[in-house]
Amino acid sequence: MKKGWRVLLILILVLAVAVAAAGCGGQEAAEDGNGENQTAAGEGAQDEKMKVGFIFVGPVGDLGWSWTHNEGRKYLEEQLPWVETSYVESVPEGADAERVLTELAEAGNKVIFATSFGYMDYVIKVAEKYPDIVFMHCSGYKTAANADTYFGAMEEPRYLSGMVAGKMTKSNILGYVAAYPIPEVIRGINAFTLGARSVNPEAEVRVVWTQTWYDPAAEKQAAISLLDAGADVIAQHQDTPGPQQAAQERGAYAIGYNCDMREFAPDASLTAPIWNWGPYYTRVVEAVKNGTWQVEEYYGNMKDGIVDLGPYNDIVSQEIRDLVDAKKQEIIDGKFHVFQGPIKDQNGEIRVEEGQQMTHEEILNIDWFVEGVIGSPS
Repeated sequence: MKKGWRVLLILILVLAVAVAAAGCGGQEAAEDGNGENQTAAGEGAQDEKMKVGFIFVGPVGDLGWSWTHNEGRKYLEEQLPWVETSYVESVPEGADAERVLTELAEAGNKVIFATSFGYMDYVIKVAEKYPDIVFMHCSGYKTAANADTYFGAMEEPRYLSGMVAGKMTKSNILGYVAAYPIPEVIRGINAFTLGARSVNPEAEVRVVWTQTWYDPAAEKQAAISLLDAGADVIAQHQDTPGPQQAAQERGAYAIGYNCDMREFAPDASLTAPIWNWGPYYTRVVEAVKNGTWQVEEYYGNMKDGIVDLGPYNDIVSQEIRDLVDAKKQEIIDGKFHVFQGPIKDQNGEIRVEEGQQMTHEEILNIDWFVEGVIGSPS
């Protein structure tokens, strides 16, 4: 009997210790790092991460537009460990975008970034069906209560890159391989041309449309046609290094886009207007998490850091660098605006009077070429 009582007493003591330990452990788990109580059902399941989805028009390995957005996605995950991201690449700007956006919504993503202009109408359509999800559309102009737009003033570094091209050309013919005749691309061509002609009034910019965002062969062939027409500097609004490679093969110069692609054309690539999406993506997701997100139709600039001019190639002289850097600082300080008058169109008609500036709305909807551009804006 005594032995039985001893066993029973030991069991009771063990059970008491276990209950006490569970109580301490439960209290510790119920508090976060700031000592604030959490519930197991909500954020208390601390392993549960906030899901954020991305949809890309090209492959993330394109080293262009989609690559820069994917770098922003990776930056977001690095900065916010409580975020889990996913993406779908190479989604055409058509009806298939609606299916992908819907699948991302159904997968539990709380924020969805749609990173190409042609997704706009599908974003608005799907956002209406999922009012509790925030949809962010890059480069568009339509918004809703839970859908916003975002972009950057790429015309600023475009202007600066035009200055570099205008100084480096010997033939005074600059080629521009362009994707689609939409305002985003047209204003980039105009900014580049204004920059080039500000330092070289004799420079002209010849445009070839490819009707593609990502087609290395078509982009390279378009650049070759411009080189055959006498261009000795090739600029681009495309997603591959194809135009720069064509310039390298011909002993010409090139201006990149999206990111620094000099490794693909080290002797040709002079510099590039570049994107830096990561900090913005981080800010948006934090705002959604904190309940402070609101529609703002964001349009960042070089001062924000979302756009910039990439590194110079060693072949760009210090004199040119100093000239361009001085203008860059004027833009950042608000002392100079890319689309300030006087500005003439291709027909010599004054579109922006001296002392005037184009409005933000006019810039976003521009559909005409400035003086010095050879080609049609449509």
